[in-house]
Amino acid sequence: MDSQQLDTFLRIQLSTDLLSAYLIFTRMTDEFQCSANELELFIRSKGVVQGVQLDVLKQISTNPLAYCREQTLIAKGKPSNPGNDGYIKMIYNMSEQDSKPAELQDGKVDFKEIKHINNVNRGQLIARRIDPEMGMPGMTVTGQVLDPKQGKQARFKVGKNVVLNAEQTAIYAAIDGMVTLTDNDKINVFPVFEVNGDVDYRVGNIDFVGTVVIRGNVLSGFRVKASGDIRVIGGVEGAELESEGSIEVTGGIIAGNKGFVRASKNVKSSFIQDGHVTAGEDVTVSQSIMHSNVRAGQNVICSGAKGLIVGGVVQAGDNVIARTIGNAMSTATTIEVGVRPEARANLTELRKKQREIVESIDKSEKALAILDQLAAAGQLTNEKMELRAKFSATKRQSAAELDETKEKILEIEKTLENTDRARVEAANIVYGGTKIVIGRYTKFVKDASKRVAFQLIDSEIVLVPVH
Repeated sequence: MDSQQLDTFLRIQLSTDLLSAYLIFTRMTDEFQCSANELELFIRSKGVVQGVQLDVLKQISTNPLAYCREQTLIAKGKPSNPGNDGYIKMIYNMSEQDSKPAELQDGKVDFKEIKHINNVNRGQLIARRIDPEMGMPGMTVTGQVLDPKQGKQARFKVGKNVVLNAEQTAIYAAIDGMVTLTDNDKINVFPVFEVNGDVDYRVGNIDFVGTVVIRGNVLSGFRVKASGDIRVIGGVEGAELESEGSIEVTGGIIAGNKGFVRASKNVKSSFIQDGHVTAGEDVTVSQSIMHSNVRAGQNVICSGAKGLIVGGVVQAGDNVIARTIGNAMSTATTIEVGVRPEARANLTELRKKQREIVESIDKSEKALAILDQLAAAGQLTNEKMELRAKFSATKRQSAAELDETKEKILEIEKTLENTDRARVEAANIVYGGTKIVIGRYTKFVKDASKRVAFQLIDSEIVLVPVH
């Protein structure tokens, strides 16, 4: 049958989106007979040119009675696929669930290294905007192209302390701090990192570019490092605390001679016991410093209601002020003022080096004396001549190092003389067994004295009353 004859038996119905075409029998008689090719020519004459189901046409032509009572899908178009939406790509992994213990080179796991803080510096890139993609075009059964939809454009949700570039394609940190996502995925940089509890295996070691606040204790063996300040609401055990600002410990330091507390500015604590504490400026303690090594670039102040310093070594560039120094049992207590602790430590190292150089020169001179005797007797072999030259070179090098070391020692010793304002003060009592060092001068306290201060007058450490 040709297309005109098939018109009396068949009609084509299109879906409203033109993505489907159906064949419908309007009548059926014994006269109906057609091939698959004739059916294809018929539906193409009706405008259906895309996605024709040739296998279905063959089945209809073979057994038309099976299809005469219902509509049959004989062509399928291709819908357009929308493009992928744009999105915000974070430079940092913001998933807390991905925090795992760090694996060391030998395959062991460090359970203290689990907290990954997303540190950023001012001006550092935080996130980029990835543009949406164009989708794939489609086509109707009538051959019309269906344009695809582009994905949705993503937008930054701007929080605190961040800035967008002019094109709004990237976001940067406005301050040093920690990248944090808050409600509705707002991007923020916070200058403070807070721990609501102890620094333990749950939290791990902390290394942050801002200020760290710990609302709990820092347990032994853990490390907290901050470019800003460190504030511990609880206590500090034998941990390592290091700050480029100041450190404050509300609950006190009980270190067991482990770890250290080190601040570029000030350290403030209720007490220090068996600890190693260093401050670039002041160490201020409200209760007691017991059996500890404490160094302050300027002052150590322990003048609370108890105000006790006993045992250990306390060093300050300027003053040490306490209510009570030492105890009735004459526990060895050393107080050093008038020199910055790092200079005093450097002087100790230089003097040790000086002794080692002198010993080296002495050994070289003794060896050379023996070799010179052999040379005078004509018994110096080639091997011993080389050895003689080696000892001579060593002696010259050691002598040059000795001169350089002596100059450095002299420079520091000159600073030891500038100690007029340095002072050690005991507002209540200083006990025997206490060693007072001001600059290069030392005084051992034999008998207890009340309400006194020690200062250097005419190259002598003298006691003056404290009113």
